[in-house]
Amino acid sequence: MGLVRRLTLDLVGRIPTAGEVKGYVASADPDKRAKLVDRLVASPGFVRHQAAQFEVMLNPDGDRRGGGAFREYLAASLRENKSWDRIFREVMLPNEADPKLKGAADFFRGRLNDADKLTADVSVAFFGVDVSCAQCHNHPNVEAWTQDHFYGMKAFLARTFDNGGFLAERGYGVVKYKPTKGPERTAKMMFLTGATVEDAGGKEPTAAEQKAEKELLDKAKAAKTAPPAPKFSARAKLVEVALRGENADFFARALANRLWHRFLGTGLVSPLDQMHSENRPSHPELLSWLARDTASHGYDIRRLIRGIVLSEAYARSSKYEASASVPAPKTYAVARLKPLTPLQLATSLKIAGTDPAAFEGLKPDEFEKRMEQLEASARGFAALIAQPTDGFQIGVG
Repeated sequence: MGLVRRLTLDLVGRIPTAGEVKGYVASADPDKRAKLVDRLVASPGFVRHQAAQFEVMLNPDGDRRGGGAFREYLAASLRENKSWDRIFREVMLPNEADPKLKGAADFFRGRLNDADKLTADVSVAFFGVDVSCAQCHNHPNVEAWTQDHFYGMKAFLARTFDNGGFLAERGYGVVKYKPTKGPERTAKMMFLTGATVEDAGGKEPTAAEQKAEKELLDKAKAAKTAPPAPKFSARAKLVEVALRGENADFFARALANRLWHRFLGTGLVSPLDQMHSENRPSHPELLSWLARDTASHGYDIRRLIRGIVLSEAYARSSKYEASASVPAPKTYAVARLKPLTPLQLATSLKIAGTDPAAFEGLKPDEFEKRMEQLEASARGFAALIAQPTDGFQIGVG
C-alpha cells in the first residue's frame, strides 16, 4: 500500500484515492507496478506535477502561486516529451517569436541585471556545479575550479541583455577580471572542463558596426519584436560546447543526479551543486551508468524517471527492522522520508477530505478532470506553505 502512495505522490503530486489503493492491493497482476507507473506517467497530472518540480529546480526563488509563462512552457515541453537537451537549448536560445516557446525566455529574464548570478545559476541548474565559489579567487578546496572557469562561463552569457522586453545578445564584448595575483585578464570563453571556444566577437567593433547594430535593436524595440540573433552568438556556442564529447558528461550527470534526488530523497552527489573531483558520488559506477544511459537514449526524461521509480532501491520500505540502527541515507537500504511540496500537501488534503464515492464510476478523462479541479482549488492554501529544501525547517506561520 505504501508503494502505490509513494508512486502517486512522486509522479502526479497527490495521494491516491481509496479506490486506487484498493484496486492496486487487490490486483494479482505480476506487472501491476509497471502498469501503475505507465498509467501515472501518461496522465495529465504527471505533466503538471513534473513541470512544477522542474520549475523549482530551474527557478528556485520563483513565484509558485499561479504558474506563469515559464511553467506553461515546461508543461507543454513535458506533454510533448521533449528531450532534456532540447529544453536546455530552447531555454538558452529562446525563440520569443513563437508563442509556444517564448515562455522559455523567463529563465533569463529575471537574471539579466546580474551576470554573475546568471552565470552561477546556469552552471548549477544544468551542470550541477556552483562555480561562483571561484568568482573572487580560485576555489579554496577544489583545485579544478579557478577564476578562469567562472569568468570563462560568464563570457558566454554576459552579452545578453533586455531590449524592450525581449532578450537580445550583442555579437561582441569581452569580460575582464582581476585575479588574486597579477594584472587584469580578459576571460576566454571556457566551459567547465577547460574546453575553450574561439571568440569571433572578441574584438571591439568599429563605430560603424556599433551604429548598425544599435539601429537593428532600436528597430526591433519600436516594433515590439524580438531582435535578430548576432552573427556570432556566445550563448549558442555554450550550448554547442556543453553537448559535445566529454563536456556532455556534466550535463547528463547533473540531470541523472537531480532526478535520483527527487525520487529517492538523496542525490548520488550531495549537495546537488557540488559535482566536482573533491566530492565523489556515493555510487560512482551507478551515476556514470545513469549518465551514459540517459545520453545514449536522447535525454528522454520520462524514460529516466520510469527507470528510477521501477528500481529496487526506490521500492524499499521506509521502515528498517534488520537492526537497531538505521543505515545512512547514502546506502539506499531504506527509503528516505521526504517532505511534501506545498501543492502535494494541499491537493492531498482536498482528496482526503472528499467522499471516496465521489471518485467511483468516473471515466478516466472525468477522473483526471476532477483531480485537476481539486488541484486548482488547493493552490490558495499551497501558496501559504514554504517550498521544502534539503534540511529545511518549516516556519511556524
